[in-house]
Amino acid sequence: MSDVKAAAAAALAKGLEGVIGGQTAVCSIEQDKLIYRGYEIHDLAEHATFEQVAFLLLEGHKPTDAELARFKAELIAERALHPIVTTYLESVGGWIASGRAVPMDVVRTSISLLGHTDPDAQDNSAAANLRKAKRLTAKIPTIIGHMQNVIDGKGIVGRELGGDPTLSHAANLLYMMTGRKPSADEAHVLDVSLILYAEHEFNASTFTTRVIAGTLSDMHGAVTGGVAALKGPLHGGANEMAMEMLKEIFRDVGEAGIGTSQVDDWMQKAFDTKRKLMGFGHRVYKNGDHRAGILFNLGKSMAAKIDAASQPTFGGLRAPKWFDLGAQVQQIMLTKKNIHPNVDFPCGMTYFTMRIPVPQYTPIFVAARITGWAAHISEQHADNRLIRPLSIYTGAAERKW
Repeated sequence: MSDVKAAAAAALAKGLEGVIGGQTAVCSIEQDKLIYRGYEIHDLAEHATFEQVAFLLLEGHKPTDAELARFKAELIAERALHPIVTTYLESVGGWIASGRAVPMDVVRTSISLLGHTDPDAQDNSAAANLRKAKRLTAKIPTIIGHMQNVIDGKGIVGRELGGDPTLSHAANLLYMMTGRKPSADEAHVLDVSLILYAEHEFNASTFTTRVIAGTLSDMHGAVTGGVAALKGPLHGGANEMAMEMLKEIFRDVGEAGIGTSQVDDWMQKAFDTKRKLMGFGHRVYKNGDHRAGILFNLGKSMAAKIDAASQPTFGGLRAPKWFDLGAQVQQIMLTKKNIHPNVDFPCGMTYFTMRIPVPQYTPIFVAARITGWAAHISEQHADNRLIRPLSIYTGAAERKW
């Protein structure tokens, strides 16, 4: 082993845990705070809109009223998709129905296709990257909406304009998926969830985009790689798996079992069999994910309002009961394992009671995280050094062929 590798080996950290991978002015994760360009996440969730946060991440400062109006108009103008992408989306229903493709695969391919249609695709300048970032932020919700229309066997909603130009970013996403104008509560809750998911420092998908950008590849290529990383159940796919777990618990214990020892028994069996329970724990946060409580409380409040209005059921259970079950599971994890939920856990319950199909949870994550990815890609391009770590060889000793 060379002297350089010998020195590096002493600092080996599997999964790069605890390793500083670079510098960023975009986001800071601390044990008691999550900060986007100087603004703490609780402050943003309570007082900002997703469009304001997207501007903050992409353009670097809090927008004035005039800047925000200009930014929102830019996004609305870019919502519609090129016909080549819409044609592709209209062709994927059979692939998804057969299980040969899932929504995250469709999002990934659609973004790659957008790279062929973007006039700035091969330009990595700061100005071109900002234009591409706005287009991607505008178009990814349209991709999700059109894809869900195809899955549902319905006509494309908002084909010409990418939805309804009078609706906010979050409200328009829900409208395109369903053809129904969402309530103010639904639009607000989704808007806050997009804020919470917008950025999270050097997570796996963001680091992937920076590695790709570090080769001086283009934004569409880097974002495509980010989508592939986010798809995994140990990263973005955890919100889907968390909801599937709650549905499984409900199937096994029934409504009468919620709030009883039956849920404790189910969880203990999962512990005994060393089952991976998604939506809990975090590589960085040791005392809990600041975002989880924000989304849980918002989702629970919305569920109570939905139930008070008409008492509908969601997967056989009224909306507040899903949050009762979620709260019980959270408490068991904290009591028996001292593990806190991350934001993916309440996301599952919240989106489910908004009747968002579970396979679309992670694509909606993409609709938020595109802003953080684009900010990091632009930052990497602006002050680049190729990201190329060393490795420790564990194979056979040198030998003759």
